[in-house]
Amino acid sequence: MVDICCGVVSCGAEAAAMRSAETGSRGARRRRMEIRRLGFDAGSEAPAVEDGPSGKRRRMDGCAAAVAAAGSAEKSASTSGGSSSPERTVAAPEELDLSDRVPRFGMAAVCGRRRDMEDAVSIRPDFVGGDHRIPARHHFFGVFDGHGCSHVASLCKDRMHEVVAEEVETLAPGAGTPSQAWRVAMERSFARMDSEAVDGGGGGRPSPDCRCELQPPRCDHVGSTAVVAVIGPTRIVVANCGDSRAVLCRNGAPIPVSSDHKPDREDELQRIEAIGGRVIYWDGARVLGVLAMSRAIGDSYLKPYVVSEPEVTVTEREEGDECLILASDGLWDVVSNETACDIARMCLRGGGGDEEEEGGGGGGDALCSDAAILLTKLALARRSADNISVVVIDLRGKPKRRTTTPW
Repeated sequence: MVDICCGVVSCGAEAAAMRSAETGSRGARRRRMEIRRLGFDAGSEAPAVEDGPSGKRRRMDGCAAAVAAAGSAEKSASTSGGSSSPERTVAAPEELDLSDRVPRFGMAAVCGRRRDMEDAVSIRPDFVGGDHRIPARHHFFGVFDGHGCSHVASLCKDRMHEVVAEEVETLAPGAGTPSQAWRVAMERSFARMDSEAVDGGGGGRPSPDCRCELQPPRCDHVGSTAVVAVIGPTRIVVANCGDSRAVLCRNGAPIPVSSDHKPDREDELQRIEAIGGRVIYWDGARVLGVLAMSRAIGDSYLKPYVVSEPEVTVTEREEGDECLILASDGLWDVVSNETACDIARMCLRGGGGDEEEEGGGGGGDALCSDAAILLTKLALARRSADNISVVVIDLRGKPKRRTTTPW
């Protein structure tokens, strides 16, 4: 049984509160200030966050990152097998000692009412660019919602940014328009990831302690959605495969920059039926009555009906851009785009306006983390039945002048 953190407390706030509580009873001080150990279950991993290649080190708060679930949503829910477990939460408010070209971000992930945590999150600032071939620095964010087991989502977390970087660098010398170049790079990247997941290359096969049954064909029943955002100084590139989602908040309004791949979506239904597949309504629309999404990485037993080809959007950044929200369907099943956008904007406004000057973003990541945590709490309170992973990226500030180069 893992311990649940009771709150998010900054180092400075913790020290001040400890001093003010010295006159109180020991029990009261413990209740207010104790930060319990953050336990990770076997299937819940911290998000992968890398330092950028600029040589500057990541600066982490001395306090542990934490999240809390509110009210009755914190209580455990019974699983299909009749067992129950407490809500297990993970959060990673980050503070990066990087230039203001790196957007502020925050994330939260909860196991929710599922028995196992099968989501994975990858955050890679400065994952490509900053050299003579690709001058502009780009930043990678990804949410991967696994099904059947967690190892395909974990593979995507560890490898997707590397594959995208390789494809972008390969295309850089002769790339066409931004939309064309990014679409080709993303399609190739997702195809490579799918091949690794299916063939077992790069760790796609389960490890000895994997939670899925270690006997084929059960391992062929494992897959993952993928929603990936690459943020540059002038553009936001989103590639989506599955029913995770990306929503851009611009001038106070939500703009979906991805489209869910559900089996009953008209074009997806036609595609599946045209090649001899069927969509069966069994607790919702499912491919062959099994999978509740029409595109995913892995799931070799459902090919060719379930494909890994992503839909790619390239959006020019504008001054009215406020934030980008990436999340698994555990959020979107119970929270609308409008509500998510309103909550994220409300949390970001707590910082007192745009803070894009260098050295002036000390609280930016905490605000983004607050927004992600609040969204996960809302989804839990609305009784989401799935794992919930949320990434909030602060886009405020004047974007750079647009260029005609793809990168």
